[in-house]
Amino acid sequence: MYRLFFALFFRRMDAEKAHHLAFRWIQLAVRIPVLRTFLAAALAPRYKELRTEALGRRMHGPFGLAAGFDKNAVAIDGMTMLGFDHVEIGTVTAQPQPGNPKKRLFRLVPDRALINRMGFNNDGSASVAARLAARNPVFPTTVGVNIGKTKVVPEDEASADYVTSTERLARHADYLVVNVSSPNTPGLRNLQAVDHLRPLLTAVREAADRTVTDRRVPLLVKIAPDLADADVDAVADLAVELGLDGIIATNTTIAREGLGLTSDPALIAETGGLSGAPVKERSLEVLRRLYARVGDSITLVGVGGIENAEDAWQRILAGATLVQGYSAFIYQGPFWCRAIHKGLATRLRNSPYATLAEAVGAEHKKVTA
Repeated sequence: MYRLFFALFFRRMDAEKAHHLAFRWIQLAVRIPVLRTFLAAALAPRYKELRTEALGRRMHGPFGLAAGFDKNAVAIDGMTMLGFDHVEIGTVTAQPQPGNPKKRLFRLVPDRALINRMGFNNDGSASVAARLAARNPVFPTTVGVNIGKTKVVPEDEASADYVTSTERLARHADYLVVNVSSPNTPGLRNLQAVDHLRPLLTAVREAADRTVTDRRVPLLVKIAPDLADADVDAVADLAVELGLDGIIATNTTIAREGLGLTSDPALIAETGGLSGAPVKERSLEVLRRLYARVGDSITLVGVGGIENAEDAWQRILAGATLVQGYSAFIYQGPFWCRAIHKGLATRLRNSPYATLAEAVGAEHKKVTA
């Protein structure tokens, strides 16, 4: 039903306008008590065998909403109602910014992909912090906060910019993510180099500890699929050295060649980060490499090209404790989380693993046994 609706309605709309329209519907639905109760029961059934412990939190399952969908923390309850086990908001920057000029979001429908060059459009960390502080959850969930660099801030002042956002947002975050991997802020990906990343992560860690003294706020870093293997290894080693809590693999890609894209060449040529099915293979490769390097010492989050339960299951076997999605939600609609949870529960029951935690990294453990 949704795919027909998408083909007849959403596909004919500008992608960003369709996104905002869907957002308004979700926000409206969650404000109506009877409707939200019905939708949560229909779209977010719980499976005891999928219960997950990660980053100091207990979650109904491992499948969450990736950053980029809810940039300003306005739809946390709505996305939880739809079945996401955790919601990562952002990317949030220290200063509010409009992002890049429109048109900046494109659907590659034959490839089940998106290209975006949004440019961290958001209300700024002060406004988002106030919104999170005022939040009265209808559906309690784990909330991650993804922070990035303000576009106008020079690269040599990036740490201070991230620290400002950390000081405002850390107390409202169940976990924090340092995003240094978006291709849509000039120079941002340079911060993935270990020489730049070490002082940045150290500064953010110190700011989080200084700001929140009654608990440890888990800190993760999100990396690009375009990193060379040696750089992936270097980030993994740095994460362990600094006592980071996790790595999110991966963000969008700037690559176009070798991905088998079949959409209109004019669309493929649009600048920005490509997400969805075409990044599946490389994101999985990066995840496997990370797990081989760090094992169970830190939490790995698999994201990029996850379309169905089998994709999520493969990430778990490869070493992901948590998995996230975004692009496929646009194409598959509100029953997506339900299908993934049902499929994961079935796969776990039919596997040799007694718990989901036991399945994490099983692919690597089997090879090295």
